[in-house]
Amino acid sequence: MASILLAPPAVEPLSLAEAKVFLRLEMADDDPLIAALISAARLHVETQTGLALVTQRWRMVLDCWPVNGRIAARPAPLQALVAARVFDFDGEARTIDAQTFVPNASTSTLSIIPWALPMPTRIAAGIEIDIAVGFGDAASDVPEPIRQAIRLLVAHWYENRAIVAGSEAAPVPSHAAALIAPYRTLPL
Repeated sequence: MASILLAPPAVEPLSLAEAKVFLRLEMADDDPLIAALISAARLHVETQTGLALVTQRWRMVLDCWPVNGRIAARPAPLQALVAARVFDFDGEARTIDAQTFVPNASTSTLSIIPWALPMPTRIAAGIEIDIAVGFGDAASDVPEPIRQAIRLLVAHWYENRAIVAGSEAAPVPSHAAALIAPYRTLPL
């Protein structure tokens, strides 16, 4: 299963003003750099955890329906099913009624009855499922430990710009990694 980003988050989990307060900066000279570091920190946390922090839209692409009837939303946490379609051999899309799926936000899964759904006849990528994921629309919806990890990453990368810009990546501070560790989703 592949996941494709359709609509990125409208806001970052940490504002530029919040980051500047944490960095104890008043000047605006480094604002573009700090904004880029905030985005990089969000992407780092999302990659490490398998979570979407602020509401985003993603498309999951499957070859066939899972036999067990469970589709794990990736990334998590699942907010809602937006659309679903299957494709025939000629590439024509057939919309599937959203009521066919049972979303479970607590487990970030969509439950289905696989034999009750139309089968795709396209050889690969015959199913597309569009989902909304994330903790919510606002930065304040993101759990505070994750927001603190982002603050720490931004500060670390800001202070170690020479390492980040060079051939070596600046190591992630252990206290930032410890803050995001409880939110990591492990593949089975």
